[in-house]
Amino acid sequence: MKHTIGCTTRPYASLTFAEACEQITAAGYTDVAVFATAGKVPVRADSTAAEVASSRQIAADAGLTPSMLIGSTKLNLGLEEAVEDYRRLIDNAAALGTKWLLDCGTGNDAHYADYFELMRRTVPHAASAGVNITLKPHGGMTLTIADLIKAYDEVNHPAFGLCYDPGNIIYYTKGELRPETDVASVASRVTTAIIKDCVVENGKPDVMVTPGDGLVDFEKVLGRLVAGGFDGPLYVECVGGTTLDEINQNVGATLRFVGDILAEA
Repeated sequence: MKHTIGCTTRPYASLTFAEACEQITAAGYTDVAVFATAGKVPVRADSTAAEVASSRQIAADAGLTPSMLIGSTKLNLGLEEAVEDYRRLIDNAAALGTKWLLDCGTGNDAHYADYFELMRRTVPHAASAGVNITLKPHGGMTLTIADLIKAYDEVNHPAFGLCYDPGNIIYYTKGELRPETDVASVASRVTTAIIKDCVVENGKPDVMVTPGDGLVDFEKVLGRLVAGGFDGPLYVECVGGTTLDEINQNVGATLRFVGDILAEA
């Protein structure tokens, strides 16, 4: 199966959503993952129907499918309110035309049990709306691959899977763990992937580097994912560069870089 390679709006976070979409299309992508632009994520749980429709139209006008949306849980509100908030987020994701709702878990260990309960209560709603929840490593409850597998098993639903983000595995462990090591053990549970690299200098990790320029061995990571049955989409999240021209060049180069690896895999 041919993998979709999309691009998140993160490389263009300082631009408007419309401007980000224009740049992503120009770089050769067909899909956009909707992250924050101009200071906020365009579609959230509290977005109005008009706001969601506007974002969907902006993506369509640029020739893009908004196939992923980044979301978050509001467990600080208490479990019942957090569940209702997340259901609204799912509804808005569906209205946007999104297939994948990207979640980052929680870093508050007091919320771990509630997080799993929230997901168990909301993932059937997501499934009925045609939305799949995909959980990425982001420290806290998703620090390691073992943590990701635990979360997968706790929720235990076909519409809940894992997002493999190799750069974050390095970033949140400051290089102590490697994304290549245990990828085969998790590949069958992975539904989406993030293309992100990372460097660690003087103990300080940095993901704002172009994939291929950091510590991640993408040939091994992607090869082992595909060999393990992964056939989902991948989204470029971070590249190096400070000017728009540099970012555009690196976003376009990353599409070709990942495409070449997948062709070999």
